[in-house]
Amino acid sequence: MLKFYKPTTPGRRHSSVSRGENIQKRDDKSAGLVFGKKRNVGRLAGRITVRHQGSGAKRLLRMVDFHGDKYDIPGKVERFEYDPNRSAWIARICYRDGERRFVLLPKNLKVGDQIISSRGQIENQAGNRMPLKYIFPGTLVHNIELMRDMGGKIARSAGSYCVVKVHENGYTQLSMPSGESRMVRDDCAASIGQIARDDWRLVRWGKAGRMRHRGIRPSVRGKAMNPVDHPHGGGEGHNPIGLKHPKTYTGKIALGVKTRNKKRWTNKYIVKRRKSQKEI
Repeated sequence: MLKFYKPTTPGRRHSSVSRGENIQKRDDKSAGLVFGKKRNVGRLAGRITVRHQGSGAKRLLRMVDFHGDKYDIPGKVERFEYDPNRSAWIARICYRDGERRFVLLPKNLKVGDQIISSRGQIENQAGNRMPLKYIFPGTLVHNIELMRDMGGKIARSAGSYCVVKVHENGYTQLSMPSGESRMVRDDCAASIGQIARDDWRLVRWGKAGRMRHRGIRPSVRGKAMNPVDHPHGGGEGHNPIGLKHPKTYTGKIALGVKTRNKKRWTNKYIVKRRKSQKEI
C-alpha cells in the first residue's frame, strides 16, 4: 500500500513510500539470521569499478533461504519483516523441529499459515515449494531454480512472478517477468505465488537524499564533461554528442546494442526473446 505525505516540504510534495500491514523490525529471535558484512560499493582494492555507488545507510544482511531444502517438515509463519537489502519483504518461518528461516513473502500468505517444501507433489498453496513438474499450468511461481539444487535465481524482487505455461519432454516452459519465454528442467524447484509488495514500482522517491540513503550517488551527464573524461564531452554550451550512437565513458555503445553472447550455452532454452517477440 502506497502512503503519500502532506506536502510540507518540496521533497515530500511528490514523494511516497510503500508500507505493508504487519511488517515488523527484527527481534531477538531473528538475531541468528542477521549478520554484518562490509560493502565494497563498486570498489576493488580501493579503486572505483562501478560508478555511482557508495555511502548509504548502514545495513545488516538477512540470511534468506532461496534453496528451500528443508523437505517435508511443515513450517509456521511467525511474522513478516523488512529487509533493507531487497525490494521484497520477508517472512520468518518456524519449522516443527524448532529451526527458523527467512523466505521471500508471497501474496496472500498470512501470519499463522503453514508452508512446506517437498521434492514430491504437495498442495498448490502460496508459499509451498516443489518441482515444476508438479505445478499446474497457469500457476504463478517465484524464486525459481535454473538448475536442480542451485537455489532460486529467477523472480525474487517485489511483485515479480513467472507463469507456468506447459510441461513437455522433461522441461517446463515459463513466461518470464521480462516477457521472455524460457524452458527450465522440470525437476527444478519453484515457490507458489506472486511476491508481495507489487506497488514497489510505483514509489516516487521525491528527493535526491532518499537515493543517497539507498547507496546511489549522483551521475553526471557525459556531455557536461571534458573530452578527456567522456566521449560525449567538449564543446561550448549545449551541443549534441556528435556521434551516431551514445557511448559509455569507456567508449562502448550504450543504446540498443545486444550484450548477450550469441554462443552462450543456455540460448537453446529460450523459446521467445523479450521485447522483439521473435520466435527462435
